[in-house]
Amino acid sequence: MATTMYFEETIHDQSGKTSLDIEFGRSSFYPEDSIYLTVDGKTVIMDRATAKRFVDAVISVGQYHGLVD
Repeated sequence: MATTMYFEETIHDQSGKTSLDIEFGRSSFYPEDSIYLTVDGKTVIMDRATAKRFVDAVISVGQYHGLVD
């Protein structure tokens, strides 16, 4: 399986009381390359349709908050 990690970080809640370990990238584990997401050690490799909805949603939230042009 070839992977390319694009993001790896422990994300802390603004209160500082809760955190998640997150890793995100691309995976070729299955015949169709797609996005993998690992949260607190649990990994999913999305099918392409789910990956597209996920990316669209992340972009929309980023645009809402002025984080994406």
